[in-house]
Amino acid sequence: MRAIAVKKGERRPVLVDKPRPEPETGEALVRTLRVGVDGTDHEVISGGHGGFPDGEDHLVLGHEAVGVVEDPNGTRFEAGDVVVPTVRRPPNGGNEYFERGEPDMAPEGMYHERGIVGEHGFMAEYFVSHEQYLVQIPESLTDLGFLIEPISITEKAVELAYASRSSFTWEPESAIVLGNGSLGLLTLALLRDKLGYDRLYCLGRRDRPDPTIDIIEKLGATYVDSRETPVSAVPDEFESMDLVYEATGYAKHAFDSVRALAPNGVATLLGVPGSWEFEIDGGEIHKEIVLHNKALLGSVNSHVKHFESAVDTLAAYPEWFTDDLVTSVCDLDNFAAAFEDDDTTIKTAVQFSTYEERR
Repeated sequence: MRAIAVKKGERRPVLVDKPRPEPETGEALVRTLRVGVDGTDHEVISGGHGGFPDGEDHLVLGHEAVGVVEDPNGTRFEAGDVVVPTVRRPPNGGNEYFERGEPDMAPEGMYHERGIVGEHGFMAEYFVSHEQYLVQIPESLTDLGFLIEPISITEKAVELAYASRSSFTWEPESAIVLGNGSLGLLTLALLRDKLGYDRLYCLGRRDRPDPTIDIIEKLGATYVDSRETPVSAVPDEFESMDLVYEATGYAKHAFDSVRALAPNGVATLLGVPGSWEFEIDGGEIHKEIVLHNKALLGSVNSHVKHFESAVDTLAAYPEWFTDDLVTSVCDLDNFAAAFEDDDTTIKTAVQFSTYEERR
């Protein structure tokens, strides 16, 4: 079968031939339909993140997948079921985090992530997965199923944000999303349509005309150009925020978010920056957090329950939004185009097969 991988010492995705996998006990064989491309894939390709499976000279990419069960192999699924795989897997026999059903809370080094670190991903014509890591979705969501994984990331981050405010009555009305990439836009739509935020903002660094700005404003949110209004100036230019959602990996945003928050507000950090030293007023940040009951938290990965919640979120998105968000779906013969990035690109995917195909 054909797969899309990155090889050691190279900085571009290539097609490779691999044997079709055989499911073991508890695993199902899944025929891949579509796999999304995101910033993590680009970081893995560039060598800035992730790692190869032991003893392998390549890593099959892809962690945002949707497929159809080809061989249930005695699992709870039936042939033809549409499924989405979660990302983390237990390394070397597992550990207590996986035993407790909390793989998303495992620290670095105590998990593999398919298509990212330690285990091959889903950008192949077939993949196998244990049934506990597969989430069934309605057939009606087949074409957009690859969006469930990134939505699940936000489902978890939002859950953590609300949990951190659970000791008192917290009724947030305003939020700013830092980053106008596909994850930021998916989050903006979730905050509007699922949680009912009245006042929404989204920060980016793009010039008009721009398709992401068009989506932001069509969602009823305000676009904030960070070149004109940095995060620290948001309260002066607009208002203090009940929620800050950071999805940029720009390290200064973590600290500037504290000032951007309203009293009792919470900032969730999802971006992963590289090493960068700069000066901050640590005392002022500490005082702001303490005297105004602010919270600053990190979130990474997600779990089955977040995938399940993401299914409902995806189903509720307006059709125009997903149409505008997904800017291209490339077939396997033209897969390289899905990894290209320009001002018109928002969300791309590679299509390996269609639901109707039978092999």
